[in-house]
Amino acid sequence: PEAFYSSGGILILNLLFVILFYKELKLATFDPALAATLGFAPTLIHYALMTLVSLTAVGSFNAVGSILVVAFMVAPPSAAYLLTDKLSRMILYSALIGIVSAISGYWLANILDASIAGSMATMTGASFLIVYLFAPERGLLAQARRRQNQRIEFALTMLTMHIANHTAAHEAELENEVIHLNEHLKWSPKFAMEIVGIAERTGLVNQQSGLLSLTEIGKQRAAQEFNT
Repeated sequence: PEAFYSSGGILILNLLFVILFYKELKLATFDPALAATLGFAPTLIHYALMTLVSLTAVGSFNAVGSILVVAFMVAPPSAAYLLTDKLSRMILYSALIGIVSAISGYWLANILDASIAGSMATMTGASFLIVYLFAPERGLLAQARRRQNQRIEFALTMLTMHIANHTAAHEAELENEVIHLNEHLKWSPKFAMEIVGIAERTGLVNQQSGLLSLTEIGKQRAAQEFNT
């Protein structure tokens, strides 16, 4: 069919353009000033890329319709950007996500007896959602886990500094008791017990009869924080 040949021709043209001018595209896109200094023509490269994008969009509109064009131009690259900062890997991941979304969308349409274009577009959205949630560095779960770890690390630092500041015998019984941490450090009792448990497991503090004292590791950590 005509759409197959036109789409195949556009695919070959895109591949050749990216392969032959990969370094020039990368440099002109991310550092046009340096590209101009090195003798490239960043404006020419930019408009050549925009022309190719326009040609691809027009050809794809005729072949598959606007829904798929928008879905595949937005979702796979956005998902790939959440997975890596390296351009070559980003292009590869984007292509793989697009292929997987197209195949899974086609089979979903067959199973549900639904629109193929709609199913493929849905799968691109589902692919992006999965990556958005579970990406190793930039996913929502990874960010939440990182914030939680930072919160715990900060609390451990505050605990060691608090104990180190109140090592005198007349202060220790009042200031360094577990039951008083929520009062002095403004922690909830549950969070205080959680942090004390982590501090004990990591060898930062010892607890005897509810009274906390620093280990050598804890003293080193507190001293390091005081010196910074």
